[in-house]
Amino acid sequence: MALGVEGVRVGCWTHPEFPTGVTVVLPPAKAVGASAVRGGAPGSREVDALSPRGSVQECHGIVLTGGSAFGLATADGVVSWCEGEGL
Repeated sequence: MALGVEGVRVGCWTHPEFPTGVTVVLPPAKAVGASAVRGGAPGSREVDALSPRGSVQECHGIVLTGGSAFGLATADGVVSWCEGEGL
C-alpha cells in the first residue's frame, strides 16, 4: 500500500470469514513514535513505551488491529519479523 510518505511501508490483512484484520505500519529507521490511547476499553501492547516517560527512542513498527486480546497477539508476528531483520 502506498501512502505517499517516503520510506513508510504499510501492509493489511483481512480475515476471509470474519470482520477482523490487521494493519502494520513500518516507518523508516530511527522513526520517533508517540501514542494516544482512546476508547472505552482499549487494549494495548507496549504503548506506554512511547509515552514521554518511556525509554523507547525509536519506533520499528505499529500494529493496528481489532479482536481484543486475540488481536493483540498479531503483534507477535511483527516482533518476530523485526527480530529476523535485526531490529
